[in-house]
Amino acid sequence: MDLKEIQNLIKFVARSGASEVSLETEDFKITIKTHSGVPYPVESVPVVAHTAPVHQVVEVPAVPSAPAAAAEPAKPAAPAVDESKYITIKSPMIGTFYRRPAPDKPPFVEVGSEIKKGQVVCIIEAMKLFNEIESEVNGRIVKVLVDDQKPVEYDQPLFLVEPL
Repeated sequence: MDLKEIQNLIKFVARSGASEVSLETEDFKITIKTHSGVPYPVESVPVVAHTAPVHQVVEVPAVPSAPAAAAEPAKPAAPAVDESKYITIKSPMIGTFYRRPAPDKPPFVEVGSEIKKGQVVCIIEAMKLFNEIESEVNGRIVKVLVDDQKPVEYDQPLFLVEPL
């Protein structure tokens, strides 16, 4: 079972409303528990062992059911913006994107924030390590492209920056 399959299993369990699911194969065992009140999702990646089973516990917060989107009136499309003049800050790794240093703290940057080269703009958590992502340019944040606490891929655009 690879990381993508595990992530899909976690999402499925969170949406299903089940409180606990265990899956065991010849190479590993994984248990996924869901509960409310966790500020950030906690994920563990199983280590595949060929000689002895490995047990991993993955906990994710329960996902509340979303109301039907059809009830909302259609919004007019936003005018097209020429993004060619902007610099994109991209994710240097796979992980979970956090805009804040802690749940009770303000975001590192907002739209309109002026940033300096070397300034921390977000955190990406990968395998329980919180990696501060620094700006490589001086500029102003024009757009935040990822929602807080969402998974990101390698080289995925995170912010659009207008160079100063």
